[in-house]
Amino acid sequence: MNSSYQLGDLAVFSVGAHPKLSSAICEYLHIPLGQMEVKKFNNENTFVRILENVRSRDVFFVQPTSAPVNDNIMELLITIDAAKRASAGRITVVIPYYGYGRTDKKDQPRVPITARLVADLLTTAGADRVVTVDLHAGQIQGFFNIPVDELTVVPLLVDYFLKKKIPDLVVAATDVGISKAARDVAQRLNAPLAIVEKRRIGNDDSTEVLSLIGDVKGRPVLTFDDEIDTGGSLVSALGALKKAGATQLYATASHGVFSNGAIDRICGVSDLEELVVTDTVPTDEEKSHPKLTILQSCDLLGEAIYRIHNGHSVGEMFTY
Repeated sequence: MNSSYQLGDLAVFSVGAHPKLSSAICEYLHIPLGQMEVKKFNNENTFVRILENVRSRDVFFVQPTSAPVNDNIMELLITIDAAKRASAGRITVVIPYYGYGRTDKKDQPRVPITARLVADLLTTAGADRVVTVDLHAGQIQGFFNIPVDELTVVPLLVDYFLKKKIPDLVVAATDVGISKAARDVAQRLNAPLAIVEKRRIGNDDSTEVLSLIGDVKGRPVLTFDDEIDTGGSLVSALGALKKAGATQLYATASHGVFSNGAIDRICGVSDLEELVVTDTVPTDEEKSHPKLTILQSCDLLGEAIYRIHNGHSVGEMFTY
């Protein structure tokens, strides 16, 4: 980035879910983090106040809609409304992790498509643009009637494992649905692809491994998924890969949601060498583990903000 360019009308704010990432983005952009106040009254009503002038400015609000998901979404909606009423020139919401992304279709009778509902809420509140990272389903972009820039942290993850130089590596998709993205990872790592076929049982995140497509016997394996939530599916996949003869196990994903004791569950797998995610979702200190590596996404998001603000192509960031 050319740091000599004057970014006088750009403002980046942390709504509150991930201040560490927001500060790192501003460090990349060489600008101060915008000042705002977010709090909850005793009656649980959320209050937001932007503490500096945003009239006619190009405003970016950083807010992954991870846990507590509903609170973070509501804070973002109220913040957008505050900026709109303060006459912000353009309002871009930077959502590194898009909550409710799994509810992208009507796969059972009488269920909602909540990913679309959240898109409608953001647009109605007054967002002019959305920046997000590795959506669970690509069609979510089409749920918006405003521009959406979907970034990817896959190059970050691939570069990390390229530097490890693991010989005879196999990349394994943790289910059929992620196989296309896993194939991209495998090609970049010059590795063959395997697929763990599984089915979900009910609505409680339980899964059952049905079969393994591909040969992993006598070779190290890297599993790939877009997100890791409770870790149940990943642990099942790791078990199936070990049973099929994998010698070493590595796991990676774009988003580490890590709910309900997931890190201890996953890292408790004795044959797992390392678990690698990015910081699109904040990870509490108490969730740290020697096997867990978290890569920073601030440069990726900062560069995207810089390009959007200056009218440059975001897609060129991913040409190779």
